[in-house]
Amino acid sequence: MSTTGPSRLTCEEIFGRLDDFIDHELSADELRLVEEHLRTCAVCASEHRFESRVLSDIRSKLSRIAAPPSLREDLLKRLAEERGKSG
Repeated sequence: MSTTGPSRLTCEEIFGRLDDFIDHELSADELRLVEEHLRTCAVCASEHRFESRVLSDIRSKLSRIAAPPSLREDLLKRLAEERGKSG
């Protein structure tokens, strides 16, 4: 696992950032620290591969599901209502 230092993250800190890392929502500094940790920690790298694979599988399955025709209309209506409230 990792050691804590001013420029390193612990495994616990990495686990707390994996979702944001996978979703590309980290700052450049955090991104660098997570990537560095994943290169040196087999446990965290394995967890990252697992979570990435699960999300990829879910996205793949969702892309094959047909949404009901009324869904688009309902979403557009709700978006228009929300815009009306905030505007």
